Amino acid sequence: MSSRRLITPSERSKLDPFVIATGDASPRDQRDLMERPFFSLAKAKRTRPILYQAGDVRVEVYAVPEHGMATIWDADVLIWAASQIVEAKNLGLKTSRFLRFTPYQLLIAVGRQTGARDYKLLKGALTRLQATVIRTSIRQGEHWRRHQFSWINEWEECARRDGRVEGMEFVLPDWFYRGVIDRSLVLTIDPAYFSLTGGIERWLYRVARKHAGRQPTGWLFEIAHLHEKSGSLAKPADFAFDLRRIAARQPLPGYRLSIERRERRELLRILPGKSFTAPVDGAVNHLGTSGARAIGTSGVTVSGFRECKPQVTLWSDTTISRPNLESNSESNFCSGRAPPADNAASVDEPPTKHASQQFLPRPGHKAGGKQ
Repeated sequence: MSSRRLITPSERSKLDPFVIATGDASPRDQRDLMERPFFSLAKAKRTRPILYQAGDVRVEVYAVPEHGMATIWDADVLIWAASQIVEAKNLGLKTSRFLRFTPYQLLIAVGRQTGARDYKLLKGALTRLQATVIRTSIRQGEHWRRHQFSWINEWEECARRDGRVEGMEFVLPDWFYRGVIDRSLVLTIDPAYFSLTGGIERWLYRVARKHAGRQPTGWLFEIAHLHEKSGSLAKPADFAFDLRRIAARQPLPGYRLSIERRERRELLRILPGKSFTAPVDGAVNHLGTSGARAIGTSGVTVSGFRECKPQVTLWSDTTISRPNLESNSESNFCSGRAPPADNAASVDEPPTKHASQQFLPRPGHKAGGKQ
């Protein structure tokens, strides 16, 4: 009796493709990815898992030894995908988890070169995104559940016989897609983010954008707490040293950093920089702190996006509906106030403005050491 082989049909056969026509969209990031340790911060291969717990929120990230864990540079693919989906929805176009595009569109949008090496690196990033396994309780309702997925369910390249890649396709997981189509879970980011070369710098910018936003008073973090939130393999002392060097260089677009010491605690203050041009309504009355209840205490369809029209955005350039005090019970502490629920929904902020609106080429600098 001959045995039959069960062939599972591709998920793409059940989804309508979302074809990226121009790829012209302001970069946007998903809030959950901006403050949780979902990615390796080092360029070297990482196989050691990330295990993070804060209250009812748990994040587990596992890597396949052959490919290693998806890095924060690989996350540029997800930022690009989120940007395309949000822009299309804003224009009333149909979107899908199944994206069809050209590698050139993606590489240019995230500030990369378009040579043969860059196409090879892109394929390596897609491989790591598919191979990395995430388990998390974020956005799973009042009853604790754990959702397991990979950043990309499947991907494929369309190439000629000579090896030249003409197009690519990939399918995003439902968890990520639902977090993108929910407006309250997406924030615009500065295009200059893609020019940041260090893993900790990139992670720190996303934390700054999520927490400090455009609040005049900014946000205050315990460095020990930041180390825990980063998932970094660096020793706490080395991580703190890296933050001091970053604060000395001030590389984050739109934010100023300073180190403070209070009662033997080392803290990092993040303040919006002068590159913010739109006014801020309803300023925060108290100084936001992270990891401590008070300062000094410890805490451990085809998208033809546009012809010659100006950039369309989801948010008004003049108002903020309310302060950015949301969705992170272990980090969003305000003096004298109880923290909000971790899974609470929140309202978006206006986009970050920056002097340069062009995507910057990524320098060839490589950061050394563990991050």
